[in-house]
Amino acid sequence: MSMIDIDDTEDIFDETAEPAGNATEAADGQLYEHWSIDVDPGQKPVRIDKFLAEKNPYQSRNRIQQAAEAGCIFVNGAPVKSNYKIRPNDVIKLMLARPKHDSSIVAEDIPINVVYEDDVLMVVNKPAGMVVHPGAGNFTGTLINAVAWHLRDMKEFDANNPEVGLVHRIDKDTSGLLVIAKTPEAKTSLGKQFYNKTTHRSYNALVWGNMDGEEGRIEGNIGRDPKDRLRMKTFSPDSGIGKPAVTHWRVLERFGYTTLVECILETGRTHQIRAHMKSIGHPLFGDERYGGCEILRGQRSSTYKAFVENCFRLCPRQALHARTLGFRHPLTGEQMDFDSPWPDDFAALIEKWRRFIAGKASMD
Repeated sequence: MSMIDIDDTEDIFDETAEPAGNATEAADGQLYEHWSIDVDPGQKPVRIDKFLAEKNPYQSRNRIQQAAEAGCIFVNGAPVKSNYKIRPNDVIKLMLARPKHDSSIVAEDIPINVVYEDDVLMVVNKPAGMVVHPGAGNFTGTLINAVAWHLRDMKEFDANNPEVGLVHRIDKDTSGLLVIAKTPEAKTSLGKQFYNKTTHRSYNALVWGNMDGEEGRIEGNIGRDPKDRLRMKTFSPDSGIGKPAVTHWRVLERFGYTTLVECILETGRTHQIRAHMKSIGHPLFGDERYGGCEILRGQRSSTYKAFVENCFRLCPRQALHARTLGFRHPLTGEQMDFDSPWPDDFAALIEKWRRFIAGKASMD
């Protein structure tokens, strides 16, 4: 069966959420196909909302039902409701009253920090606030738009070719290191290294709370939170929900009410560190989506509250930085290791906590 080609972070039903009315209410009566699935000949009858939710675990069943009720889901050319039972050889389509957004990547003259580059790959240090790849709501101004401009004179590199480009991703508001493949051979080699877990990636994070112990291991499947499609959630490894994920952590520095930790990934799931740290009661400092933008530990005094609010303003994002990246060069086999210093906002945040704890200690 053909599957919907989407990234884990993308919601295929995003466009049905806009208040554009029923799909059949296009002014000119024209409908546009946004994706299609051919059902297997041996498929057993099952509700279409259940079928689509099982095939796309990062989409909530409720969202799928909303799309069906809006008249956006068609089977064999006719709109169906969410209780329709699919049959062998059905053709399922998402039809909307507007054309599919042109997702082709256009080169844009955006400065990027290239820390290493040769004929087959480049390593960049991404600033916080930059999306890595065009997607819903961010079709321009991304890292890949900038890379396309940087490599505009390299005829062999086509930013729209999935065989080259990003090998892995980090969140918009996470800073740090990424590797980009210029050739299909380099991307294949690097992709295998990530898949086989032979790469090395470490992150620095400031988390709420005083960690229990000096190091630890978090294992839990990462899947879409059924209550909030923009957030990921940690599920039991034997739950059958989401994808397996493992994060190792160790304490770098303690500030009483927060802890600076190093996180090393065995896997690279969407929002992995953010979801895993929340699951053990230590959300990332400043992480609005995962509850880290509230004062979760510490005093009740107005002075302390003002201090934390100043910290939030100083680093207005989740305090997470992709610090190191290591892999073997696709051509030479040489071990390549890179280290990215903290960006100004992260460094200032840590220094502010150091001064706070030093001042508190001097008063005790």
